[in-house]
Amino acid sequence: FIAFDIGPTGRLLKPYGTMDFEEAVDSFKFGIKCALKHSPDLIFIETFNDLLETKAALLAAKESCELPVFVSNAYDEDLRLLSGSTPECVYAMCRAMGADAIGANCSFGPDKLRTVIDRILKISDIPVIFKPNAGIPVVKDGKTVFNITKEKFGDIVSGCVAGGVRAAGGCCGTTPEYIEILKEKTKNTKPRIIEKKSNAFVCSESEFVEFGKKPVIIGERLNPTGKKRLKEAIVNSDLGYILQQAVEQQEQGADILDVNAGVPGTDEATNLKNIVFELQNVVSLPLQLDSGNAKALENALRIYKGKAVINSVNGKKETLDSILPLAKKYGGVLVALTLDENGIPETPQGRFEIAKRILNEGKKYGLTGDDFIFDPLAMSISSEKGAALTALKTIELIKNKLHCNTILGVSNISFGMPERSKLNSAFLMCAMERGLSGAIVNPASEEMMNAFYTFNALHNLDKNYSCYLSRFVVSEAEISKPAASESSLTLEEAILKGLKDKAGELTEKLLEKEKPLEIIESTVIPALDKAGNLFENKKFFLPQLLMSADAAKEAFEKVKSRLPGENAKQKPDIILATVKGDIHDIGKNIVKLLCENYGFGVLDLGKDVEPSVILETVKKTNVGIVGLSALMTTTVPAMEETIILLKKEAPDCKTIVGGAVLTQEYAEKIGATCYAKDAMATVRTLKAIKT
Repeated sequence: FIAFDIGPTGRLLKPYGTMDFEEAVDSFKFGIKCALKHSPDLIFIETFNDLLETKAALLAAKESCELPVFVSNAYDEDLRLLSGSTPECVYAMCRAMGADAIGANCSFGPDKLRTVIDRILKISDIPVIFKPNAGIPVVKDGKTVFNITKEKFGDIVSGCVAGGVRAAGGCCGTTPEYIEILKEKTKNTKPRIIEKKSNAFVCSESEFVEFGKKPVIIGERLNPTGKKRLKEAIVNSDLGYILQQAVEQQEQGADILDVNAGVPGTDEATNLKNIVFELQNVVSLPLQLDSGNAKALENALRIYKGKAVINSVNGKKETLDSILPLAKKYGGVLVALTLDENGIPETPQGRFEIAKRILNEGKKYGLTGDDFIFDPLAMSISSEKGAALTALKTIELIKNKLHCNTILGVSNISFGMPERSKLNSAFLMCAMERGLSGAIVNPASEEMMNAFYTFNALHNLDKNYSCYLSRFVVSEAEISKPAASESSLTLEEAILKGLKDKAGELTEKLLEKEKPLEIIESTVIPALDKAGNLFENKKFFLPQLLMSADAAKEAFEKVKSRLPGENAKQKPDIILATVKGDIHDIGKNIVKLLCENYGFGVLDLGKDVEPSVILETVKKTNVGIVGLSALMTTTVPAMEETIILLKKEAPDCKTIVGGAVLTQEYAEKIGATCYAKDAMATVRTLKAIKT
């Protein structure tokens, strides 16, 4: 078979870079349409390390042709994509969007990359691909070699084939001999039968949530119904307030955030897209896109990083015809309300029949029971005395007869009644006991969340009671923690949470009573250092790091405006270039973005840059630090050539080198001043040199 192979663009998508999502989709479509003239058998999307760009390529393939599409991603040493996505999140999104096979390639050797494959195999019910490097490059007897021999490579990869992998091969460092040995070792291996597995899960870029194993909390506070302040924020595009509500709900224990932009008189389709775009850059939780407007849902689903909850459909034909195709195209778990053209049935059986009809209609689009989560509808007991029992019995029917998940907007049950929180928490306990999968609640409600945590502890759904203990056992550190100012968001917290607008507002307030440079030294720089430490300790990932840096940059700009003479054009602190022969510059682009957000001036020469051009720039600008990037072993000699030239012609110039194939040992061999393993390390090194 002949595959048309698609690699990443090498550019960063917004908000971290300048490339718009639709620009990426169009770029991939152009390549695919060219390839289709030559009749390939399949599309192979590989070596992507950003989830949103992976989505752009997959969407381009699905919108351009009906060929099978394979997806294979490149993972970092922490077993995540560069953007922080886990193997489970990558699988969830790609499987939901119709990928025919999924896996991992490049990255590093099979000894470590097999962990990613094992995690995908655990949840996958489509074929899995494994195509690792021959280890990592090392210097041996003055030559560059990869550290996994062809025999060891064959042993490890063939073991993975026996464990369920359906397509295997090699990436960097492998040769025809590697593949020949792998072929020999797998020739008698029978493909393992792929078993049907649950797909009742959703994800954000970095968080994976499964329905059905234990109850899931969906935060309700980003729905403007009955919320005057939120309505005003949507009308006025006050994204700072919206983001703050989201951050607080994440901290209060929500697993998923419901997002609704439906305010009369506003452009819901544009607002929902803009809010979702901003939210997923600040909070890590999956989102529930809440709208009856098909255009608004599609706008948001298209740019959503992961697999969303889609809220909602119902038994009305018009709704099913407009929303079910979106679920099929973009993937997602559909909330299905048990009502139709005749309204809400009074009996559990009536609501169950609507659920069954919705499920059958979904099957026409290739959707299964895993793709639905049914809402039995909790009506207020103040107007309908048996409302609670009707909802509870409907949960049982759907669980036991349709074997599907259920969800409820819990607080509806108490509308018009006194002591609503008591009724809500008791009803939540009753519903979870009957098998409720997800509850839409206010996570700030102490009684509601207490009911949730105690239920999980009593039903052995809380491993080692860790969630229960963390909620109810107050540590000494928390007791001694000083009260935070202004809605628990100090400037440092705003920077760490990536709240750009909030950081600017707080900086302006601090400038009324503190000296500009004191704000930078006492708050902004320490916040950046914390963000860097969190990144290096794998508690932050690239998106959080970049958003924190962006928030800090906003604070810097506010301070700069108060300092005379500080607005002149900044002289570059570092020259960046991807070396001659290498056209991969996404790593270099990330370094540029992070350095700039940390306050350094950057002169970017781009990719495939001749050593002589780099030298001329150093002499012309008198910048004494050069950062060089190379992704491939074949272009490292050009990096060495550049360093030799700089040492000869500009001996005072220091060089920082980095890239996928570089190591400390390698950097020393080619004569670099410093080695930086990633963008944050580059910033640290640059700070040390400049100090």
